Amino acid sequence: MIEFCELLKKKKKYVIGLMSGTSVDGIDAAVVEITGHGLETTVNLIAFETFPFPPDVPQRILALCQPDTSRVDDICEMNFYIGHLFAEAVKHTLQKNGMFARDIDLIGSHGQTIHHLPGDPNTDCTADTIKETRSLKRSGRRVHGKGHEPSNSPHRTARKIRNPSTLQIGEPAVIAHETGIPTIADFRVADMAAGGQGAPLVSYPDYLLFRDTTKTVGLLNIGGIANLTVLPANGSFDSVSAADTGPGNMCVDAVVSEITDGKERYDEAGQRAAQGTSHQPLIDEWLKHPFFQLTPPKTTGREMFGHTFSLECLRACREYGLSDNDAIATLTDLTVQTVALYISQFVSEQNPIDRLYVSGGGVHNRTLMQRLSEVLVNTVVEPVDTSGISADAKEAIAFAILANESLHGQAGNLPSATGASVRKVLGKFVCP
Repeated sequence: MIEFCELLKKKKKYVIGLMSGTSVDGIDAAVVEITGHGLETTVNLIAFETFPFPPDVPQRILALCQPDTSRVDDICEMNFYIGHLFAEAVKHTLQKNGMFARDIDLIGSHGQTIHHLPGDPNTDCTADTIKETRSLKRSGRRVHGKGHEPSNSPHRTARKIRNPSTLQIGEPAVIAHETGIPTIADFRVADMAAGGQGAPLVSYPDYLLFRDTTKTVGLLNIGGIANLTVLPANGSFDSVSAADTGPGNMCVDAVVSEITDGKERYDEAGQRAAQGTSHQPLIDEWLKHPFFQLTPPKTTGREMFGHTFSLECLRACREYGLSDNDAIATLTDLTVQTVALYISQFVSEQNPIDRLYVSGGGVHNRTLMQRLSEVLVNTVVEPVDTSGISADAKEAIAFAILANESLHGQAGNLPSATGASVRKVLGKFVCP
């Protein structure tokens, strides 16, 4: 542990944050200059790169995410292989920006989530299957018999989670060995060990970077899943709230891939959604999904809103006679309305969000951003770039900050956001 102890003497450190999210499109690497720690933290983004996965890797990862297509030997092998790819992302970033491993003090790696089972004794939402009972559509109306669920309501069947858990792969020992840089990784498990949801963890870095004495600030990250942090004006750690609001880009991406036979993986700039018309009756049905009624803290993932859910939604759109672009517009609006629903349900009317900073891949979807501004009429909605923090790099920066906090023995979770019983120092330390 000498490597880590030596770093404590440095007021300014160069940390690489590594992030691969539920969109499974590649690895984000942010080189961040971090001065101080805790409330004294300041950051300066030195470099940011995205390292695309090799063509076969996204499907291999997605296969691991599903119980019926994953195998323990594949998980074992991919844990190390993804670790190699994370190490390659570090080397690629350094080389492209004229830097060397000796310039970097620390790596903070989120890893690649392949399964997340937060569990909740008050809900049946944690099941891993979709009800197959379907209604019939005749002459423009839905007909369903007793015991059947409307076809456009892809709710999950009940399955209780006995042991809440989460699994991120991308072996940190491989990253540390191949880069020669001390690495801290696997941040979520400490929070879950303390009874938390293991997410969202970005709420703590959000507080360090964006708290404001006079305005209530919201931080909305739209990756595969959307999550929202709310920082009340002049609030303390305990005043922060955060949760996943529901699907972000995940459903739209899945449907775009399906209708283009994999030629396209996302709706670039929201062009397809802009050419379609959203169908509100379908959204109203989908909003009955029990996840949206849960009180925070709550978190979700591909297990709930992944491929199966998305294809059920597409099938329902086609039953209604919607075009492909109408389906994409409807699912885009689902993301917007789930964010708005969360805010109306769980953000205090006495402390409304004055400014909403948006990050993640969704920030590049112009249709999505426009719809957010239209729905959240009393809130300034803008890319987080306007604050000086890169929208694309924000989550990678967050895990660089969390690594720095862990190095200094600072807790990196907020129980008000994750539901943990106590604050915890996060991550596992691996020497080169």
